[in-house]
Amino acid sequence: MAQLSMEEAIRLVVRALRNAGAGEAMAASTAKALVRAEAQGLASHGLSRVPQYATHLRNGRADGGALAAVARQKGAAVLVDARQGLAFPACELAISTAITTAKTLGVCFVGVTNSHHCGVLVDHLRAVADAGMVGLGFANSPAAMPAAGGKHAIFGTNPVAAVFPRKNAAPLMIDLSLSEVARGKLMVAAKDGQPIPLGWALDSQGHPTTDAKAGLAGSMLPLGAVSSPKGSMLALLVELLVTAVVGAQFGFEASSFFVDEGNAPRIGQAFVVIDPCALAGSDVYYERMETLIAEMLIDDGVRLAGARRISLEEKAKKSGLMIPDALKYQLDMLAAST
Repeated sequence: MAQLSMEEAIRLVVRALRNAGAGEAMAASTAKALVRAEAQGLASHGLSRVPQYATHLRNGRADGGALAAVARQKGAAVLVDARQGLAFPACELAISTAITTAKTLGVCFVGVTNSHHCGVLVDHLRAVADAGMVGLGFANSPAAMPAAGGKHAIFGTNPVAAVFPRKNAAPLMIDLSLSEVARGKLMVAAKDGQPIPLGWALDSQGHPTTDAKAGLAGSMLPLGAVSSPKGSMLALLVELLVTAVVGAQFGFEASSFFVDEGNAPRIGQAFVVIDPCALAGSDVYYERMETLIAEMLIDDGVRLAGARRISLEEKAKKSGLMIPDALKYQLDMLAAST
């Protein structure tokens, strides 16, 4: 394993992305997000994504020179165009615009179109909590799950996220995808030659499978799909919210993130920012928050949403990151190339 500080990791990723064609601001924004994910123990959304992003930049699946911009605004509704660049600068612009708008109007809905993989969805909302506001996030992704009763992949794993600030403590951070399990679990099982439980995936013919490789070639099952269509309905809700409303591509129109060649995904994200002062008022909001949290913590073993991620990130700030030697070598090669 290789050890490096978060600052060293950011500089390394910036060089790698710059060499692949990303502009300075895009590289910096993306590097900070990926290093933060790695620090939180979310390796699947961390530094392992750098080679993928670099390849997409080189192959034209993402435009390194794109400058995200507000394309339209009507009252509390805002549309940001990522212009087929990496998602992070567009999401930063979306969040900053939403916070400013919500301070004036009490609420803001901002959609991001023509976008790319947005990483850890809830991390985009941290600035919302810092501003004392509530944030919701939604995103689609390349097709991985079928519709209820269907066989072929239509929806992405379509994460949803939320952040709720606290007065003198870290915010509650909620973040989940709508598949039964993360696709990464199938990848690990396939690599190790291990079976997967029924209910995780379908094969390419739409049949339930315990074969991880067959599941990767087929589709993931939505949350709770074995007993209920609820997960599929939630995936449909998110898909429509970030595509039909925002004007982005559906998951089935976007090439997989895990292939080098393919189209610019042009998927979507959407964020809702709410100022509690415009409704119950901040005093009532914080009192209600702490009353609920106190009730939750009566039971031993209750872990507040986001607490583990924040703890790991604080530890990484002090002791640095540990990453596989092979990944460190790959990053060094990308950063050194011309």
